[in-house]
Amino acid sequence: MSYSDLIARRYLHSQRKEGFFSFIAAISVLGVMLGTATLIVALSVLGGFEQEITEKVVGFTSHVQIIGYQNLPLKDYRENANRIAALSPAVTSVAPYVSREALVRSRDGVDGILLKGVDPSIENAVAKKYMVAGTFDIDHPQGAGAKLVIGRKLSARLALSVGDRAVVFGIGRMLEGGQARAMQFRVTGIYESGMAEYDDIYAFTDLHDAQILFQVGDAVSGYDVHLSRVDSADAVAGRVADVMGYPFYARTVFESYRNLFSWIALQKKPIPIILGLIIIVATVNIIGTLLMMVLDKTREIGVLASMGATRWGITRIFLRQGLTIALIGTGLGDLLAFGLCYAQQQFRFLSLPSDIYFMTSVPILLRPEYFAIVSVLTIGLCILSSLLPARLASRLNPVTAIRFS
Repeated sequence: MSYSDLIARRYLHSQRKEGFFSFIAAISVLGVMLGTATLIVALSVLGGFEQEITEKVVGFTSHVQIIGYQNLPLKDYRENANRIAALSPAVTSVAPYVSREALVRSRDGVDGILLKGVDPSIENAVAKKYMVAGTFDIDHPQGAGAKLVIGRKLSARLALSVGDRAVVFGIGRMLEGGQARAMQFRVTGIYESGMAEYDDIYAFTDLHDAQILFQVGDAVSGYDVHLSRVDSADAVAGRVADVMGYPFYARTVFESYRNLFSWIALQKKPIPIILGLIIIVATVNIIGTLLMMVLDKTREIGVLASMGATRWGITRIFLRQGLTIALIGTGLGDLLAFGLCYAQQQFRFLSLPSDIYFMTSVPILLRPEYFAIVSVLTIGLCILSSLLPARLASRLNPVTAIRFS
C-alpha cells in the first residue's frame, strides 16, 4: 500500500478530537447514497410505467390492428390472416377477431359491454395474465355452450361469479338497422388488469360464438397483429396498406393511443435532469468535505511536501478520499434502490387508483443498465469534484503551510 492510500484511509477514519470531519465524510456518503438510490428508483418506476401500460394496451389490442374501412366486415379471414403473416418476419401472430357493442343482462341488472370474440389458441389477450377467478376458457367444443370472460368491476356490478349464466344482446347489429340477437353465456373467468377503462367494458368469448351473436357469417371485424419487435409496427402497417389494399386499414398501437404514449414520453424527459441534480448536490458535499480537510491538514501537507512527497502524491491522497466516498455511497445507494424496488415488486405496498393510472400499484422495472449507468455517472462526478481540493492541496507551499498553520 502506498503512503497516499495509507494517509487517505487515516484521514477518513474518526479520531476523538477530529470526529467532526469523519461526520462530514459520513454525510457526504449519505448524500451520494440517497442521490444514487433516488435516481435508480425513479428510472425503474418510469420504465415500469411504460412497460406496464404498453403491455396492457397491446394485450387488449395489439402492436398493429387491422380493421375494415368504416368498420366493414372482412371476409375470407383465414386466407387473409396467412397473407398478413407473410408481410414481415417480425410478425409473430395474426389473431382474427369480432368486436362489437353488446348488452349483458344478469338477474341483478343490465350493463353495456364491448364483446370481443377471439380464437383462444391464437389470441394473447391481457386477460389471460390477470385472471382472478376461473380461467380464460372460452373455446367452443362440439355441444358446449357459449362462454364468457368478464372484468372484475363488471362482475361486481352485475353480481356475476364463475359458473353463473348471463344473456348477451348483440346491439351492434341493431344499430346498423338489423335485428338484435340474444344468446345465453356461462361465465368461465373473471380478470382484473388494473386498467379500469378496460375492466369495466371488455368481455371475451369464442370467435365462433361472436360471429353467431352479431350475425356476420364467416367474416371478422379485424386482425390483431403481434410483432417480435415493437419498432417494426410502422413498417408492418405500411406494408398492409401496400399489399392488402382496400378495405383493409392498419393502425399501430402508438397511433391508437397517441395521447397516452405522448404522456409517458413527456414524463421521462425532465426526470433524469431533475434527479441528476441530486447527485450533483451530493458531489458538492464532497468538495466541501475535502476543502475543510485540506484546511485542517495544512500543516501535515506541508510536512509531507518537505519530506519529499510529490504534488501527484498529495493529489492522490484527496482523490483517494473522494473515490472512497463515491464507491461506498454508490454501493449503498445501489443496495438501497434494489431493496426498495424488490420490496415493491413482491409486496405492492404503494398502491394507485386504477381509474387514473391504469394500474393498481406502482410498477417497477429492474434493469441492470439503470444501476450501471447511474453508478458510473455518480462515481465519475465524485472523482471530478475531488480534483479541485486535491489540486489546491498539492499546490500549497510547504514553508508557508508549516509556518502559518
